[in-house]
Amino acid sequence: MTRTDTPTGIPSLPGLGTTWYERGARYWLRRAFSTLFLLAVPAFFCYIALRLCQGAPRSDMPPGVRRVWDVTMVIASCATFARGWVGQRRALRRQLLDPPTPDAFLAAKRAEAGRARYWSRACLIPLLLAAPVLPAVAAWCVGRLLAVLTVRAYPSEVGARRWMEVHKGQIRTG
Repeated sequence: MTRTDTPTGIPSLPGLGTTWYERGARYWLRRAFSTLFLLAVPAFFCYIALRLCQGAPRSDMPPGVRRVWDVTMVIASCATFARGWVGQRRALRRQLLDPPTPDAFLAAKRAEAGRARYWSRACLIPLLLAAPVLPAVAAWCVGRLLAVLTVRAYPSEVGARRWMEVHKGQIRTG
């Protein structure tokens, strides 16, 4: 049995299982749990970014320059948060126009997981070198993540619904 060939014929999606089909209490509980878990990661990232930013570059600045730096960093963080939000919403809109089938979604998730491991290692040293602007980078990441977490339906759900409509006659409704 593949992930898209469950006994009920409802494709199982990563993180949502088959709860996406009826969108009942279990679905919203899973979405809330994943949101809380995924918000813990950027909260930690933002904390580290702020701690690194308060370190050597900022502490060596004279008070007047430090104030200008802080205001600039707040403005840059707000701008990158908005840019991350808008960019992710546009990407989601493009995905909703042509949502993936359940099998294509699973294949993309597997490929993405392998690449993410290498990107995280490759970005560690440049990230530490970018400590003075790390709050802006963190704001961009938070903007993208919040844009994903606040959509009404994930593209994978839309793709699975379309897949089910196409394969309605072939599904066993045990």
